[in-house]
Parts: sequence; C-alpha cells; structure tokens
Amino acid sequence: MKEKKIVFWITAGVILIYTGLLIGWHLYVPVRQQFALHEPGADNRPEGLARTANDVVIGEYFMRYTEGTSSLTGKWNSFRGEHSNNIIITSDVLHTAPGDFPVAWSVETGEGHAAPVIYNGRAYFLDYDESLSSDALRCFSLETGQELWRRWYRVPIKRNHGFSRTIPVISEDYIITIGPQGHVMCCDPVSGELKWTLDMEKNYMTEVPFWYTGQCPLVDGNTLILAPAGEEILLTGVDCLTGEIVWETPNTIGYKMSHSSVMPMTLGGKKTYVYSGVGGVCGVSAEDSDVGEILWHISKWQPSVIAPSPLQLSGNTIFLVAGYGTGGALLKVDRNGSTWSPSIVEQYKPNEGLASEQQTPIFYKDMIISVMPKDGGRLRGKLVCYSPSNLCSPVWSSAADERFGLGPYIVINNHLFVFKDDGELYVYEVENKGMKFIKKQHIIENGADAWGPMAYADGYLIVRDAHVVKCLKIKV
Repeated sequence: MKEKKIVFWITAGVILIYTGLLIGWHLYVPVRQQFALHEPGADNRPEGLARTANDVVIGEYFMRYTEGTSSLTGKWNSFRGEHSNNIIITSDVLHTAPGDFPVAWSVETGEGHAAPVIYNGRAYFLDYDESLSSDALRCFSLETGQELWRRWYRVPIKRNHGFSRTIPVISEDYIITIGPQGHVMCCDPVSGELKWTLDMEKNYMTEVPFWYTGQCPLVDGNTLILAPAGEEILLTGVDCLTGEIVWETPNTIGYKMSHSSVMPMTLGGKKTYVYSGVGGVCGVSAEDSDVGEILWHISKWQPSVIAPSPLQLSGNTIFLVAGYGTGGALLKVDRNGSTWSPSIVEQYKPNEGLASEQQTPIFYKDMIISVMPKDGGRLRGKLVCYSPSNLCSPVWSSAADERFGLGPYIVINNHLFVFKDDGELYVYEVENKGMKFIKKQHIIENGADAWGPMAYADGYLIVRDAHVVKCLKIKV
C-alpha cells in the first residue's frame, strides 16, 4: 500500500510540474526582448526569388556584357528553319572528308533542351538559371561564343526532365520566346530592349503541359501564331511589333495545349495552320479573308502526349506521330468548295510502322526520315527512311550499332546530320533510297539527353545536350 502511495504522489507531482510549465509558456510575454522590423531585402535575399507564378514580371531584368559586331549574314530563324522543314540548301561547302569538325566554342547552360536561332552572326537561346529561378534569353557571338547580353525574369518552377524546351523566332526587328510556363517575350534582337510580353496562363487560362511548354512560336508575315488552347481561345494571332491581338480562334472543340507546334501548310489550295493538340488535330485558316476560322478538325487521332509536329506530305495528306505507344497515322484532308472532310486513312502501333517519340520527321527526296522510338520493335532507336506510299516497311535503316535515342537530325546540302542523345554526331549522305554513312564524332563527352534540335548558318552547326551548348565549324 505504501508503494502505491509513493507512485501516486510522484505521478501527481510530474503532472503538476508539466502543467505549470505549459501554462507559464502560454502566459509569458517577452517584453524585455528587442525586436527589429525586417524590411523586404534586409536579409540580402536576391530580389524576386520568392516570386510565385502569379506575379511573374516577364523580361524585367537585363544585363549587357559587351558589344558585338559581325559581318555574317546567315540565318536559322525559327523551329525547323525558314521553311519549317528542317532542310537547308546553301552554297557553303561542308567538310565531309575524314577528320573531326573543330569546336568553335562551348557554353554551359541550365538543364534543358531549348535550341538556338541564328541571325546575322549572333546565336540566341532560352535558358533557365536554377540559382535565380529565372528564364533567360541569352545572346552570343556566333563566331566566338562570347555572351553579349541576356534578358531574364523570375519564374519558380521545378525540374522535370530539365526546364527550357522551345526555340525562339527572330527577324530584323524582333526575337520572340516562349518560356516553360507559357510566358511570351518579345525583344529587340540587337539591343535586347524589351518590346512586349504575354502570359498565356493568365490571358487564356492555358493549362501548361506536364513537361512544360514545348510549343515553338511561328511567325507568318508580321503575325505571331500561338496555340494557347485555353478555356476560350484555341489559336491567336499577335502583331509581332506591338503585341496587339490581331485575331483569335474560339476553342469550340475543347483542345488543350500539347508539346507540338503549329505548322503552316497549304491544303486543298488554302493556306492553313495545322495544330495537333490534346484532343485532336485541326486546320485553321491562314488567309486574310477568314483568318482564324476553324476549317476542319478530327478527334480520331488524340494521343495524351504529343511532341512531334504534323508533317505535310502532299496537298491533302499529313503524317502524324507521337510517343508512349501511340505510333503513327496518315491524315487525309479533302476539300470540296467550303466543305472539308478530314479522315485517318491509316494508323498503326510503333512496332508496326514509321514512328517517332519526340523529333518531327523530315520529308526529303520522297522519303520520310525519322529515328524510331524505344518501343519500335527491332528498329528501336534506329535512323530509318520510309516511302510515303508504304509506312510499314522501311526502304533503309541504320546499322545495328547506330541507334540514336531521342536525338535530333537536320538536312544540310544533301547531308543528314544526326545527333545521338549521348553527344555523338553522325553524318550521312542522302541517296535516292537511303543513306550512306560518312563519319561520326563524339562532340560532348559524357553527353546526356542531347534532345534539342540543331541549328545551322554561315558554316556553324550548333548542338546541345541537357547541360552544354557547343558550336562546330563544319564548312571547308
């Protein structure tokens, strides 16, 4: 009995002590402590670092490093080049003899896949600075690789297979970029002066894709074509010089933004913008009389993830590809006066025919050139050529040890340059029914995820992996 009383009083004492401490903690007011008011910036935190997506100020910062002049006049002005086909024919004589291409310069970047444009001796690409949580348009000398200026702004996002993905569009008067979160920025290409901005999430209630914006800007004449695919607007035309909205296409078909880009085509004799969104494929008039009007749309082709852009094969046929087991399809668009009739005339899985997961194929010499996806069966990762009349049997495929993953490719003067996704460059001569291997060169040691498209002008070829941009001199 005595032991029980001892235990009782000890327990009661402990409870009283802890109860007293708890009450005292709540009642205590630290009046003797001196508190200082911390004004914004007093902790030396970089300005704007804590910004959220709702208060991004596009293009707010600028840094000029040096002036730069050049006598070069070559241009690679947008995604897939001037004619949107990833083909360039030039008077330049390429160095295709044995021996490595010299590396003119190299630049480290934030993790991403955004590729450059080239204009009059300058190279531009969109980057992401993780330390500052910022999108940055960077301008370099094409000849030396020296950075001339950058225009940047805070936008906090998390890494998801890198950050930046898109290619700018450039002319004498402007350079326009689209950031990972759909922020559109227009600058002067020489001075870097900010001209105007547009936020597709805010303006159009755009739902940015899971792997961020992959759509590259398209310019037709002096109008920027965007596919915000928002709650109310599907496509929009913006004046490149002023940022004023010229026309808008109501999103009556309910598409959402994909990673694919709008492609200009002439179908049935009519200028058309073709867009492969999440929900289907559509054609929108590009002619002044009815610009922005939806001419046709089809929902039979609607992969959940789409990166490659539509590829025109003829006046009424379009080749479509997508990854993640989707495969390929042939879309036929017939016109009878004002009536349009789109139809999927062929569709198959990636192990049954021509496919691509990320890069848009090239149509050259009556062959569709592509790199097969990882689920492409025995052809997985191989460079292939198919006839548009037979999308199920290749006319040529690369050797067993020539597999390129998700790497890009470009045609320059009848030569195909293919960049393996580990940083190795292959060169082929394009023949009537296939390719002839010329040479290869490892450009980026320990290269990783070299997915960004290549750019060429004035004898310089620019390639990149997830962390490095390199410029090669490939002209004799």
